[in-house]
Amino acid sequence: MPPVPILDLASVDLSRTIVSRDEVYEWLPQRYEFQTIDGILHLDPQRQVMVAFRDVRADEWWCRGHLPGRPILPGILMVETAAQMAAFFSQRILNDRRFMAFGGIDEVKFRGIVTPPARLILVGQSLEVRPRRTICRVQGFVDGRMVFEGKFTGLPIDGR
Repeated sequence: MPPVPILDLASVDLSRTIVSRDEVYEWLPQRYEFQTIDGILHLDPQRQVMVAFRDVRADEWWCRGHLPGRPILPGILMVETAAQMAAFFSQRILNDRRFMAFGGIDEVKFRGIVTPPARLILVGQSLEVRPRRTICRVQGFVDGRMVFEGKFTGLPIDGR
C-alpha cells in the first residue's frame, strides 16, 4: 500500500510551469541526455515542498534498448530526476550553486511502470536542508498514481 502523498496534486496547477527547463539548468550542471527535468510547477519554501515534471517521450535515448518494442522508463532515471529536483530546490533555498552529489539513496520503492508518452510528476519535501547536506523525500506520479518513492541525500561538492 502506497504512503500518503506528500501533497494533494489537485492543489497545484499542473498546467502552469513556474520555472522552465532552461532556468532549471542555469542552476544544475547536467547536460544533454541527463537534463531530466522539464519544468517546475510549484515551489513552497515555507513548507519545503516542490513539484516538478518530466515528459517521458518515445524518442528518448533509452527507449531503443529498454525494452525493444515496449519501452519502460528505467527506475534509475526516475531516481536521477528526483535527485535533480531535490538538488535544484536545495540550491535555490540556500543560494548555493555547488554541485549536489548523491550521498545516499534510501527506501526506494517502485510501484508501477512508466511508458511513453507520459508525464511523470515529482513531488518532493525537504526533510533537512543544510549547507553540508540535504535530505529530501520524493514521490513520483503518472496519471495520479504513485509509481515510485524514495529518500535522497545530497552532498554539495566544490567545483563544477
